[in-house]
Amino acid sequence: MRKIILMTMLATVAWAAKAQDTKPYEQKMSQIEAQYKTLEADYRAFGKKDPTTFTDAEKARLNEIMMRADSLDKVQKATVLEIVEKFKTTKFPAKYVADIMYDVEYDQLKALCDPKTGYYNEPEMTKVKQLFDSYKLRQPGSMYKDLTMDDLNGKQVKLSQWVGKGKYVLVDFWASWCGPCRAEMPNVVEAYKRFKDKGLEIIGVSFDSNKLQWSAAVEKLGMTWPQMSDLKGWQSAAGAVYGIRSIPSNILLDPDGRIVAMDLREAKLLEVLAEKLK
Repeated sequence: MRKIILMTMLATVAWAAKAQDTKPYEQKMSQIEAQYKTLEADYRAFGKKDPTTFTDAEKARLNEIMMRADSLDKVQKATVLEIVEKFKTTKFPAKYVADIMYDVEYDQLKALCDPKTGYYNEPEMTKVKQLFDSYKLRQPGSMYKDLTMDDLNGKQVKLSQWVGKGKYVLVDFWASWCGPCRAEMPNVVEAYKRFKDKGLEIIGVSFDSNKLQWSAAVEKLGMTWPQMSDLKGWQSAAGAVYGIRSIPSNILLDPDGRIVAMDLREAKLLEVLAEKLK
């Protein structure tokens, strides 16, 4: 009996120690959340103004906010990954994994959704697992699936007109109404200029529902590559075929039509293209 009591006491002490270990991480994540709220409040203040009227000081302040948000994203991601690594056999990481699910690559999300973890079946993981299921539809290593839509001239086109023809093809999922898409587009434009003569083609797949807004954005943003859309917004066939739950998104296809990368953005897009198109 005494042996059982001692073992119970030991287990209780171990549990208490484990719970105590989580407190610094809970405090850090709370601090990160508080900083995000402050940045969001500052950003909303700019949202009430016409961007064309911004002074140089306001532009500098907005740029500072975006840089701080980017830095905070990196801190949050690193912290959550550390939490997962340290407490993967417990339920503790579940409440934080969703915070970074859109900021990790396919292999990282796969690791975060490992059924052997102690947090896998927690309710907070539902959306994370749904996202991973959608990623599986465009995971690297799988073959592309064809899409049939209209181009800007109303002519029916297929993705297969460009895929499997000996070029790398970046299928770019976007929409004219999507702010992050428009912010990312200069990177895509730069990628096209830099690599179109080295074997790259880009196909824009728009999640628009208004043709005039779609065509106007294509012209304004300098998108000189082929475009296609079924003008069904979030009901676009591309969403179901490739599991697109948020935009901007993309897949990079090799000359045979196999997916070699997904969701390449900013410097990563140019980095991967430079590696593939030497």
